[in-house]
Amino acid sequence: MSFLKALIPGFLLTWIVSGILGSNGSRGGMLAIQQTYIEGHTFYWSWSLFLAATGLSWALFWMMDS
Repeated sequence: MSFLKALIPGFLLTWIVSGILGSNGSRGGMLAIQQTYIEGHTFYWSWSLFLAATGLSWALFWMMDS
């Protein structure tokens, strides 16, 4: 259950950080921020940042549940 709860802050952190860095023209280095198009909507996204943020959130929620 803690993994499902961790998806929301992982998504939000990725969306905000990628949006700020991507809109300034940065590629984010190892974050590999890319502009993504889905059904006419464009936004910036980084899968490596999403995995790291979700993992961190998962660990925090897991520690709070124990």
